[in-house]
Amino acid sequence: MSEFEKIKQLIAGDLVAFQNLVQEFEKRVFNTCLGLLQNTEDAEDVTQEVFIAVFQSIKNFKGESKLSTWIYRIAVTRSLEFIRMKNRKKRFAFFQTIFANEKGEVKIEAAHFHHPGVVLENKEKAAILFAAIEKLPANQKTAFILSKIEDLSYAEIAEVMKVSVPSVESLLFRAKQNLQKVLGNYYEKNKE
Repeated sequence: MSEFEKIKQLIAGDLVAFQNLVQEFEKRVFNTCLGLLQNTEDAEDVTQEVFIAVFQSIKNFKGESKLSTWIYRIAVTRSLEFIRMKNRKKRFAFFQTIFANEKGEVKIEAAHFHHPGVVLENKEKAAILFAAIEKLPANQKTAFILSKIEDLSYAEIAEVMKVSVPSVESLLFRAKQNLQKVLGNYYEKNKE
């Protein structure tokens, strides 16, 4: 079945077509949300929100991009909105002092988060990496996760993020630089 026919069925409210869509994209959407949110329960909640949004707004889908790109865009947007909402709640809390010491340096502690795609013997290193990724600015974090975890091409990332391909390249370059700096400092301090 062509993508056009799928979209036509979805617009018509065909529940079987929607169930098929969910089955096709559920893991990819969940992994994207999980990579951005780094919390399984939050990722599950946002994944549900994404598919509710897809169901409610499929009639507005203009076909200017692939359906998968549109769904990724919704997943990224909802995840970033969730992060902003969570950060607003934290803004007045004392938690901000946990992440920086007196000198203003960022502390990296292995998160209690484990991505399901990580092999068991790499879980500790992956937790440290995801803690470092969490420190990236939102646009760098999004580009990095879509590239390295979701394995999207630069063109696909550009579509999802609504930026140019050179912008994606720049975001990924800066994300890698920031990660090297943060992880280099972490490993330098912990090699004793």
